[in-house]
Amino acid sequence: MSARLSAIAESATLAVDAKAKALKAQGRPVIGFGAGEPDFATPDYIVEAAIAAAKDPVNHRYSPTQGLPVLREAIAAKTLRDGGYDVKAANVLVTNGGKQAVYQGFAAVIDPGDEVLLPAPYWTTYPEAIRLAGGVPVEVFAGPEQGYLVTVEQLEAATTPRTKALLICSPSNPTGAVYSPEALEEIGRWALARGIWVLTDEIYEHLVYDDAPSAAILKVVPELVDTTIVLNGVAKTYAMTGWRVGWMTGPTDVIKAATNLQSHLTSNVCNVAQRAALAAVSGDLSAVEMMRTAFDRRRRTMVEMLGAIDGVEVPIPKGAFYAYPAVHGVLGREIRGVVPTTSAELAALILDAVEVAVVPGEAFGPSGFLRLSYALSDEELVEGVGRMQELLA
Repeated sequence: MSARLSAIAESATLAVDAKAKALKAQGRPVIGFGAGEPDFATPDYIVEAAIAAAKDPVNHRYSPTQGLPVLREAIAAKTLRDGGYDVKAANVLVTNGGKQAVYQGFAAVIDPGDEVLLPAPYWTTYPEAIRLAGGVPVEVFAGPEQGYLVTVEQLEAATTPRTKALLICSPSNPTGAVYSPEALEEIGRWALARGIWVLTDEIYEHLVYDDAPSAAILKVVPELVDTTIVLNGVAKTYAMTGWRVGWMTGPTDVIKAATNLQSHLTSNVCNVAQRAALAAVSGDLSAVEMMRTAFDRRRRTMVEMLGAIDGVEVPIPKGAFYAYPAVHGVLGREIRGVVPTTSAELAALILDAVEVAVVPGEAFGPSGFLRLSYALSDEELVEGVGRMQELLA
């Protein structure tokens, strides 16, 4: 085995989800809070577009690696509509899901030894993608007392002569934190002054609550256009995780380099899935709003129920579909004969004792936290968190 691939850690979120599904298949009543996957079906009009596309022989052949021109045009129009900033279709690269966009974004600008500022808690894939590109992830941790939002002062303190890029994810996976336009502008202007690349993940852009103003960094700091890569996709907004369509936008030379890489890696994204994505990004947002309303209701239920557990602190998530409670007050306490000292041990205990699958904080940064997705039915959510309440009472 190569040292590079041997060093890659398995996706913790997918591992937890796979274990929960395996236990369910054995007939055990496991409730899984692990996967960041909407429980809704993909809207009918998107599915119908895919069915029609599958019957059209034009979609049975190779298409441009960069993506169907009509889809790239639609993504550009959608970016202006939803993000408030301009991007040309020539500066859009359609990828096999958001993860490919993440990897190719880092691969396009990172050289061996370059450091990437990584606000923590972070999505489990980011540090692995950075390392695969030869970079060094530099964690910048913001705890619940900061609402899981890093400051410019923290970023400055972590910056060295090797710093090449900064990753921003707002709304955030795993915490649900949302940067205000003012905070995002401050960070963006700092990065601009420092000459640091910005990679911004906007895949949860439509999932915000409590009137939280979700902003795109290129809208508040348009001068960053030559040093910013935007990552996005249809998975979360349109309940299309299995369709595997994402995209990245950026400067012409970056998109050209990433397209060259993709031409050897995967070539074009499945044409049928691209046609489905075209229907998604070209349509209105009524189906999205229905899902967002349900997520908001579940969010409030989960925060209330988790907050009722002694020793659990739950900052209110303002976006995405995750809660990220701090469980330091539970660790060290005897629970059914076991004394967990880390969130990984606590997550294992919860699964074993009450058959509820959660992801420990070690997957996203420091120990002492759990991530729970509320992208599951109201009934399962109440039952699952209720089991945790009983166990941890």
